[in-house]
Amino acid sequence: MEADGTAGVESCSLSAERCIVRARIALLIAWCVFSLQIVHASPTKTILVLGDSLSQGFGLTPSEAYPMLLAKKLRAAGLNFQVTNASAAGGTTEGGLERLPAHLKRKMDIFIVELGINDAFRGIPVDQIQNNLQQIIDKVKGRNPRVRVVIAGMQLPNYATGDYVSAFSKMFADLAAKNGAALVPYLLQSVAGDPSMNLSDGIHPNADGQKTLAETVWHVLEPVARDVAVIPSASEGPHR
Repeated sequence: MEADGTAGVESCSLSAERCIVRARIALLIAWCVFSLQIVHASPTKTILVLGDSLSQGFGLTPSEAYPMLLAKKLRAAGLNFQVTNASAAGGTTEGGLERLPAHLKRKMDIFIVELGINDAFRGIPVDQIQNNLQQIIDKVKGRNPRVRVVIAGMQLPNYATGDYVSAFSKMFADLAAKNGAALVPYLLQSVAGDPSMNLSDGIHPNADGQKTLAETVWHVLEPVARDVAVIPSASEGPHR
């Protein structure tokens, strides 16, 4: 009788263990399916940065420029974005208009534009700079109606004075207000004029300067990216 009782207890124990193992396997399968659903429900969103040498990372490797540093911040925050840096040294608003069509072939969820300072150095009228930037934004929105726009504002150096300087600085805020865009008031905040943050030319940010630029833009970009992450991809709109 004792042998039969012991065998019965062992049999029950084995059955209980099998049930536990099966339950764990079922939970694992359910978790995998749930994870796949999350991945499927969160397609990669896209960000295009159209700028000049400040965004290109002049004198540095592409990975040291702030757009690629933003890509790392997005990944660290669990936000599924692909960042394309379409910036070029010496870039102007007119040049941006010329370069833009090639990038309109792909969908865009967030558009960061950082142009205008090279125009100002050439004395281009502020109205013309603003008109070019507006055309750029209009073309991007025309192909991506739900795109979110981020404008990186700039200021002229302290030695420049007069109505032109104030009009140039005000232009970025006006554009942001007109287009419902997020505004980075001054891209070079805490970088301009600091030798430790710039290359030997005193104009272009070094690697540390680019990290500061990334932080400056991130404060504005992060809430926008989090909003965009939970809405349908721009690829589901009328983009062709």
